[in-house]
Amino acid sequence: MRRVVVTGMGAITPIGLNVDEFWNGIKASKVGIDYITKFDASDFKTKIAAEVKGFDAKDFMDFKAAKRMELFCQYAVAATKEALEQSGLDVTKEDPYMVGTSVGSGIGSLQAMEREHSKLLEKGPSRINPLLVPMMICNMAAGNVAIAYGLKGKSINVVTACATGTNSIGEAFRSIQYGEADVMIAGGTESSITPIGIGGFNALTALTTTEDIKRASIPFDKDRSGFVMGEGAGIVVLEELEHAKARGAKILAEVAGYGCSSDAYHITSPAEDGSGAARAMTNALKDAGLSPADVDYVNAHGTSTHHNDLFETRAIKLAFGEEAKNVKISSTKSMVGHLLGAAGAVEFIACVKSIMDGYVHENVGLQEFDDSGEFDLDYVKNQGISMDVNVALSNSLGFGGHNATIIVKKYVD
Repeated sequence: MRRVVVTGMGAITPIGLNVDEFWNGIKASKVGIDYITKFDASDFKTKIAAEVKGFDAKDFMDFKAAKRMELFCQYAVAATKEALEQSGLDVTKEDPYMVGTSVGSGIGSLQAMEREHSKLLEKGPSRINPLLVPMMICNMAAGNVAIAYGLKGKSINVVTACATGTNSIGEAFRSIQYGEADVMIAGGTESSITPIGIGGFNALTALTTTEDIKRASIPFDKDRSGFVMGEGAGIVVLEELEHAKARGAKILAEVAGYGCSSDAYHITSPAEDGSGAARAMTNALKDAGLSPADVDYVNAHGTSTHHNDLFETRAIKLAFGEEAKNVKISSTKSMVGHLLGAAGAVEFIACVKSIMDGYVHENVGLQEFDDSGEFDLDYVKNQGISMDVNVALSNSLGFGGHNATIIVKKYVD
């Protein structure tokens, strides 16, 4: 089995338009949540979101190309630009058929659907944009990334709702392990802060309706009341170890293991005993050849909904056993909200940076646990912790019962 390493990372997030800005915001416990500006949300129960701020596609790509992309694709192409630049990979010197793409989006473009549906109703079917379908469908993030950078290898779009980003990186990891590619551009992207996006999740009662920015996305807190919609993209360059070494690449971390499972229980709720998510974690640990005692940090899915945080806590206890209380746990969503299909990818980047910098961020806003007595693990509270992080585990749990876990570790030759 071939070893796989991380050689580049790129991020577009509500707290920064590159990895450094994002990570500096994380270390400063910056919260990227505010009132919605992308549309008039005055009639909606939810009036806040974690929007990407200051993004201009012309800063990252050709203007004409950007005009043929919806925002979720622009975010992915922009994050890929940063990741490739950091990696130092010159695609023109590679066999392009061995450089692949695994970039997922959970939803695609709700903006395009809303815009063209309005045209249909107001002006008739003849006025629908001929590019509606290729701009709307969620595989176009992977397609546009491949086109923009000449990546002719395996190109896939994993769609597993909120597990999309983690599954996309995991499947890219597998593709390199088994020799289908030497390099994979992998991650997730999303931009669904639209009337139907917010309205739909409101109807599901999944979003918080508080307007208190600092108490909106508060995973594991007794007052958690739903998630905050976020947007953005996380992209990483994964590379076969010997390929990376041969070209003198700087290795940021090593991908160690990947595990998945299905709750097969409910379309929105995780399995109440945590057994499904626990199996994804134990599968990833087995794949990595690691034990729970080897894990220093768990980047939890931690959505700030009642069910997720409770059931994920039960899952960690099932998977880690007696070691559950010895691992640090925090949720990046406490700062950037829930980026849906991009969440797992951005959180993967947070894990790599934790290893590189020896730092575990806090659960921002976490004040008090509920009376259930079940929240008795080491959730990082009040401030981040400087510590050696050799192994980090990241969880993502998606509607439909999709569970995905990926493990990243400090690179040792």
